[in-house]
Amino acid sequence: MTMMSTNLKICLSSVLVILVVVPSVVLGDCTCDIQAQQQQHKSRSESLKYKLIAIVSILVAGTVGVGLPQFGRKFEALRPESDIFFMVKAFAAGVILATGYIHILPDAFNNLTSPCLKQSPWGNFPFTGFVAMMSSIGTLMVDSFATGYYKRLHFKNNNSNKTQQEVINGDEEITVIVGEEHVHIHTHPTHGHAHGSSTTNIPSSHHREIVSLDLIRHRIISQVLELGIVVHSIIIGISLGACQNPEIIKPLLAALSFHQFFEGMGLGGCISQAKFKCLSTAVMVLFFSLTTPVGIAIGIAISSVYKEDSPTALIVEGIFYSAAAGILIYMALVDLLAADFMKPRMQGNVWLQLGANISLLLGAGCMSVLAKWA
Repeated sequence: MTMMSTNLKICLSSVLVILVVVPSVVLGDCTCDIQAQQQQHKSRSESLKYKLIAIVSILVAGTVGVGLPQFGRKFEALRPESDIFFMVKAFAAGVILATGYIHILPDAFNNLTSPCLKQSPWGNFPFTGFVAMMSSIGTLMVDSFATGYYKRLHFKNNNSNKTQQEVINGDEEITVIVGEEHVHIHTHPTHGHAHGSSTTNIPSSHHREIVSLDLIRHRIISQVLELGIVVHSIIIGISLGACQNPEIIKPLLAALSFHQFFEGMGLGGCISQAKFKCLSTAVMVLFFSLTTPVGIAIGIAISSVYKEDSPTALIVEGIFYSAAAGILIYMALVDLLAADFMKPRMQGNVWLQLGANISLLLGAGCMSVLAKWA
């Protein structure tokens, strides 16, 4: 009897514990779920607010940055031929170089070496460096083939196969390029003498061809550069749009606005030198300005299904970042910096050379500091 009484008490105690504790646990879980859902909803609402602000802010910053060099052509000091423009372009080239090295390449390394990816093949081979190298080589090939193609097309259309020698009234005119000047030496075979004249301000068919080829070169550079910028801008926009943490979005908002402004100045300088028609210029400016905001809008739309730590997202982002880094680093070093810094005009003017170098360091420095937040 005592044994039965003891067993009964244990059973009753167990039932009592089950009846009291389990509902309280369930109730606690439900309460936590409700609070978590409310907190998550609040976080998403706040995130959406900052994302919409980011769309407007980045759109304005990008438009102003890429548009300034276009309006600058109306002022003598900011025209592509001026010394100040050389320094502004050096600053912008520093921004683009830092974007490739400091902002994009490290993110590509992080993505393609993430522990979320399989060791084979992603951990066994440096895909980031390989893709960046191949994109640089690909940019060089496109640059070379496009320039060669347009040069041949230009000469064919103008029937100007003689680029170094012209025959004028039976006399030969040999064009010698000295620095950035074109000196024409007239030789008279029948008289056996020659005389030279500097024709820096005198238009000639050869001089027009040189100007036209430079224009083709600037147009190719501006288009390839915009391609590299657009590739990483759309990925950055999607990442920002898919993010649900307001504390991450707030510093990114400011940093990306400055990032877009400085990058726009670099691209805008190249577009200005290319001297596109108004419609083409407007399309390029608009395309650059809208890329990141459109990326943010796409990120907002897919934020419910997008997982930035998923293997697919990491691989796609890593490869695109690597390719964009390779393109931007090549463009900054070869087409922007080397093309200007090796010119006789730059090397013959110590003050211009000093100013351009300081501008380059300032541009790279400003963009590097932004890496703390973006």
